[in-house]
Amino acid sequence: MRCALGAALAVAALSACRPATPSRTLLFLGRSPAALVDGLTWAPDPDSSRLVAWDTALKVARSFTSPRLATPVAVSALGSNLLVSERTGEAVVFDTRGRPVREWDPLSAADVYAAAGNRIASARSPYYIGFGAEADTAPLIRLLDTLGHPVGRIGTIEMPVATFLSQLANAGALAMDHSGAVYFAPLARDEIRKYDASGALRWTASRGRVARETDPVLAARRGGTVTVRFAMLNIALALGPDGRLYALGGEDSAATQLRVDVIDTASGAVVATKRLAPGETAVLLDHDGRLETQNAESLLAAAPSGEVRRFTPPFALPDLHGDTVRLGDLEGKVVLVNFWASWCDPCREEFPRMAELYRDLDRRDFDIVAISDDVDLGKMITFVHRFRPPFRVLVGGGRMRATYFYRGLPYSVLLDRRGRVIKRIFGFGGDAEFQSLRATIAKEVGGP
Repeated sequence: MRCALGAALAVAALSACRPATPSRTLLFLGRSPAALVDGLTWAPDPDSSRLVAWDTALKVARSFTSPRLATPVAVSALGSNLLVSERTGEAVVFDTRGRPVREWDPLSAADVYAAAGNRIASARSPYYIGFGAEADTAPLIRLLDTLGHPVGRIGTIEMPVATFLSQLANAGALAMDHSGAVYFAPLARDEIRKYDASGALRWTASRGRVARETDPVLAARRGGTVTVRFAMLNIALALGPDGRLYALGGEDSAATQLRVDVIDTASGAVVATKRLAPGETAVLLDHDGRLETQNAESLLAAAPSGEVRRFTPPFALPDLHGDTVRLGDLEGKVVLVNFWASWCDPCREEFPRMAELYRDLDRRDFDIVAISDDVDLGKMITFVHRFRPPFRVLVGGGRMRATYFYRGLPYSVLLDRRGRVIKRIFGFGGDAEFQSLRATIAKEVGGP
């Protein structure tokens, strides 16, 4: 195209000769499905406990974190809001400014959610597997209202030979379209199903991943450890703006290599397949319907780290002697605030490591407060007598989860000298986690 136009049209000519910015929609980031809301594609960043939004030029448009975000693994559009699936199965609804609207607990050990319009479906989560027997009449998929209450069901679970593996055998990825159709892809079976709005099965598709498959089974017991053998076939589903269904799954049984299959939603036919190169785990669709892949970490690196938040609300709780300890009393020190309970098995493993950390670091610069969320004071005292922690233990009285919105125990928050959050730690990650925590504390203590 020639741009030799008159002076009066110079500005318009420059604009016309500039190449158009490619329009792309993010489908998957890592192993999580993304959602298109108000022209932006939102995806979870589990490692940073945040949601990030990109525009069609793949520029970061927004991002936010929240005390209610622990490890988000999936996001779906619920009207003009964001329906977030937490790794541990809770659902949290946010507006696009990051303000929480509502949340609810899972109806199984852990659930994943999909929505379209104001319709919501839930299934057993492929991101967090619980173990335990279920009734053989339990629904495969639940239909929910916008408050998370069950209003319908689709299908019935399949019972494996080892009945306590039913969560694993029936976990899977979900997607939902505006007609009310629900798409379900079992984690451990090579199939994808479409159910219409009435719950009737319309088709079952196969990605041709395995020649022979079995239900999850118990493997040989070694050293007292029980392992489960299964193939990780389907991980996430997303409906593209072109109306096709995109299935992210494993190319090998351990899903160390990934691929995306493109499925025609009318017939269930697999019309295309793209294998992902190592590290290329951001999957996008361009305006011509072509799949692209990029490095997910590179996309996330462009997102701002976010504002430094103060730990809120500041606590004022009694210790074991009845003296009130306030968060403000600890200002000027780097502080590890730990939430625990006597019934929490990982807390028993964590306490000795916290004691070692406390003894090794200078108490003029570093402190630990461990807040019990026990309702039964006697059980809390028994736990303390057993482990004899050198740091202070505070009595939370069973009110802490409702105050600080953590998803499970143990839960820890590392604060800087001004009471601002440096790091949140969900669960107990063993020695490697504590080595990383020790390095972070040492760096912070040595800082200004």
